[in-house]
Amino acid sequence: MVRQNFPAPIFGLLFWLIFVSTGRTQNGGTWQTRAPMPVSRQELATGVLNGKVYVVGGYDADAHSTATVQVYNPTTDTWTLAQALPIAVNHNAAAVAGGKLYSFGAGVGETFVYDPNSNSWAARASSHYVHRGTAAVGVINNRIYVTGGEGTPSQRELEVYDPVANTWTVKAPMSVPRNHTAGGVINGKFYVVGGRAGPSTDALEVYNPQTNTWSTLAPMPTARSGFAAAVVNNELWVFGGEDPQTLVLHAEVEVYSPATNSWRQLPNMPLPRHGIWASVIGNKIYIPGGGTTPALINPTNTNQIFTVSVAERAALADFNNDGHPDYVLRKP
Repeated sequence: MVRQNFPAPIFGLLFWLIFVSTGRTQNGGTWQTRAPMPVSRQELATGVLNGKVYVVGGYDADAHSTATVQVYNPTTDTWTLAQALPIAVNHNAAAVAGGKLYSFGAGVGETFVYDPNSNSWAARASSHYVHRGTAAVGVINNRIYVTGGEGTPSQRELEVYDPVANTWTVKAPMSVPRNHTAGGVINGKFYVVGGRAGPSTDALEVYNPQTNTWSTLAPMPTARSGFAAAVVNNELWVFGGEDPQTLVLHAEVEVYSPATNSWRQLPNMPLPRHGIWASVIGNKIYIPGGGTTPALINPTNTNQIFTVSVAERAALADFNNDGHPDYVLRKP
């Protein structure tokens, strides 16, 4: 008998083909509903510190802006309160850098930073533009990129905040004006998708900080605004949203792959919502609260979590370690 030795890449491919064919879920993951927020809210922002999800700002059920900061502990499935923001805000944006949580925009130019060690907020340098109406944010090399929003002159402006120097720097603007947008960072580049400046848009752009330039990519299948976006497995995941002009509330889940410059669609969210934000811990995407009526304030206190399946996380295999996927292990 002749014994054949398969190269490691082929062996790995065979292993994953067997694994994916027997263990892949049809919807790319599973939804769970956990302990609800104590206070319903929408047009909020979230961030992760020390394995906990911080919910900052938003409108409450009485259509009042809130300064309350609610903290979700996934391990105990419980909520607690952190120190409130110095002012009540809504439509703010949030980012985590250097172990601290930052809140931007919301109709004011101020930047606020939260230190979990002292449970306190402090004001930092104001941005050049207001960036209200939910800007997109991303963190690259501990610097925070903020773009879009109704308070900017053309709704295309990009600014970069340096937490160490406490300074803002204006960079090249986006091509498409937008507010109520979102994005994420993948491999050192800042992706911004959707939003609106009138009708909702499907536009996807990517910013390269090395060249200070924007490029246009494949449009999102569903034009929308006020949605949540998260990065998992070097892909951009988009959830929910609205179109206030057509009064459509979206439940669509769509995923963008930079490796193929293409989108794929997954089954809808259990509860369609807008005015939401997403945070990631491991392979879990946390999307608390949100509005349940398009173009109106009608918040929910739901706390829904999407767990990305193992097959989705392992879907792009790079067996020769050249930085490019060798096989796409997905069902069509």
